[in-house]
Amino acid sequence: MSRIVTIVGATGIQGGSVARALLDSPGLSLRAITRNAKSDDAKTLTSHGIEVVEADLNDVDSIRAAFAGSHAIFALTNFFETVPTLGVKKSMETETCLGINLADAAANTDSLTHYVWSSLPDSRKNTGGKIVIPYYESKNKVDDYIKTHHPQLLAKTTFFWAGWYASNMEYPFFKPLEVPSADGSGKLYIQLLAVPASVRIPLAGDEKTNVGLFVKAILDQPEKTLPAKAVAGCVEQLTFGEMAQAYGTAQGTDVRCVQISKDDYQKLWPVWGELMDTANAYFELMNGNALSSIDRTVISSEDLGMVGLIGTAEAFATKKMSG
Repeated sequence: MSRIVTIVGATGIQGGSVARALLDSPGLSLRAITRNAKSDDAKTLTSHGIEVVEADLNDVDSIRAAFAGSHAIFALTNFFETVPTLGVKKSMETETCLGINLADAAANTDSLTHYVWSSLPDSRKNTGGKIVIPYYESKNKVDDYIKTHHPQLLAKTTFFWAGWYASNMEYPFFKPLEVPSADGSGKLYIQLLAVPASVRIPLAGDEKTNVGLFVKAILDQPEKTLPAKAVAGCVEQLTFGEMAQAYGTAQGTDVRCVQISKDDYQKLWPVWGELMDTANAYFELMNGNALSSIDRTVISSEDLGMVGLIGTAEAFATKKMSG
């Protein structure tokens, strides 16, 4: 009998990547949890032989029914989805609530042997309280809940920390802006930041491929990833300046980082600018150790002997700059 791997958010970036990475794994059958089994994305999953089950993450009983019989579960929540309508504080509360519901349901799944929870490092602990990133904090509260309320689930849990997506460059607050050249001979693009271009960031590379490869490695090597280990979903470390240059090279143009004031950055992109600048300030303070922990073992791609990961420059080459 095949073992069921249940994937929360299988129509999204991380969950979709996990589904693709595990699709042809022998001995596994995949179950995708979605809010709408009739959506086009859900129908695509079904066409690939993936069982699609509807569940409401606000309802623990609904999740528990969807998890029934699962050998492994990949679970995540999406803080950013509700920010435009709920704001930052309420989105934090919502994310934590949904994460706790997932943990409660997983803890009551008798067949479960491995729970992969997509979280992030504890920015508060790592910086001694100097920087607290909202969407890290809301996930960390779920981490703490698992530790304090479900010790048996904790023993089955791997915490996955995804690095910076290559596709983040497509968002307005990171996307390079065109600046006309003085003589009209060519185009120059600038990326506006409120931190220096020398700040190093942990990159996931091509997130649509690499997240799934990380989760597959986690599930394939429980002797390394359990109990309660964290896995850093990092392919490489680049500075913002190096990343901008790689993006420009991939696009056949010149991209440079320009530092502006925090006030200006946050006013350019209300709410989002403050969120991103907080994360960027964390990267600056951590100086290349953003995906680390002061109280938890962190496993790297090298520790897992991973191959086939797609780097940031290669991912950029598939994206065409518009505007």
